[in-house]
This record gives sequence, structure tokens and C-alpha cells, in this order.
Amino acid sequence: MNARQDIHNSDIPVLCQACEARHRGVCGALNPDQLVALSKQSFKYRAEPGEELVGDSEKVVNFSNVLSGVVKLSKVLSDGRQQIVGLQFAPDFLGRPFKTESALNAVAATPVSLCSFPKSAIDRMVKEVPELEHRLLKQTLKELDEARDWMLTLGRKTAAEKVASFLHLVATHIDPEASMGSGPVAYDLPLTRADIADFLGLTIETVSRQMTKLRKDGVIEIEHNRHITIPDIGRLERRANI
Repeated sequence: MNARQDIHNSDIPVLCQACEARHRGVCGALNPDQLVALSKQSFKYRAEPGEELVGDSEKVVNFSNVLSGVVKLSKVLSDGRQQIVGLQFAPDFLGRPFKTESALNAVAATPVSLCSFPKSAIDRMVKEVPELEHRLLKQTLKELDEARDWMLTLGRKTAAEKVASFLHLVATHIDPEASMGSGPVAYDLPLTRADIADFLGLTIETVSRQMTKLRKDGVIEIEHNRHITIPDIGRLERRANI
């Protein structure tokens, strides 16, 4: 049995058995022995909304897999102004290998569960496991593609299309099968209206107005101001001009 098959057998550590990152994330590149070695240096923890996970220009000591929840990535100017530049979802890899300092500020947008491990362990395994380096590169390229798509959203789309694009972005990351149109998609908004406005380059009033319009048109349903249900993802995609 080869390593790719072996990784799913009973020899994997208990810490890893129910972990999404093992299947869809970077740890899927590791065989049972490598998972055991990494798990001995790993620890899981939960972060509450607003808790800083990585500071801008902070020395990189640990990396993490996002197991659940949403992390917001931002850049802060010297005068304190902030711009949210991205979101991370399970099973994304939080951190940048080969760098000694972080270039972003990472904060828990919702309750977040993470599995963390020393940078030195990943640096060593990257040299030993080519597939791990390949997965890290693949995620980096995916994030680059998403950043370019988001540049188009911010630069060319209308306010209505921006809000619809944001709702679609969250839906398809929380439920990767959402774009298949198999049924309704429901989730709690991971950002406040103020953060959504910051992310989209809009005012809070514009965000609220566009979400109300989507609700009145039956494209989305809103409960308790945060819970979103999308009955038909195709309708939302058309409103987002995707």
C-alpha cells in the first residue's frame, strides 16, 4: 500500500483522525509516520472573535491549520487605519513558509479552532516531503487567484454586485459544494456590517441597503441580522455577475 492510501489507515494519530486539514489541507501530503511526528509537536486551541492570531511584522514561530471558523487578514497603516485584505476558512494554512516575519495581521472573525505546530517542524518536513511543498504552493497560488478576482470585484463591480460577491465568497468557502447548486446554503455572517463595508470599500449604510434589497428580491433570507440562507446559489451568482 502506498503512502497516499496509507494516510487514511488506523495508524494515524488520534489528534488527526477527525481533522479536515488531514484530507483537504496540507497535512494530506503526510504519511502516518510523518503525521505522528508532527502531532507530537502540535497543539489545538480555540480563539474567540477579535483575538489576534498573528501580528503584522511579528516573528514567525508557529504555523496553523484552520480547523473551523473564519480568520480575517488585514493590513494596518501607521496612522491606525485598517484594510481587510482577505479571509481564511477551514482547512486553510495560516502562515507563510520561508518567511521570518509575518506580513499581515490575522484576527479571529468568529470563534476559530486551530491546530498549530512549530515553524521549524514544517521547514524540515518541506525538505523531506515534496508533496507538502507542492500543497503549500498550491494554496498560495489559490490565494493569489482569489486576490486577483477580488481586485476585479473591488475595481469594476457595482455596490450591489460587491455585496452579492461577498455573500457568494463566504457561501462557497463554508460549503465547497455550494456552487453545485444542490440545495439551500445557510451560514452566519463572519463579519460585522462595518467589517464587510471595509472589505468591500463601501459604507455601512450601502452594505445594509444592498442586503435589504437582496432579501426583498428573495435572493437571500436574513434571520437575527446575521444568519443568511441562500435558497438558490445560481440567483446569487447572477446578481454577483459571476
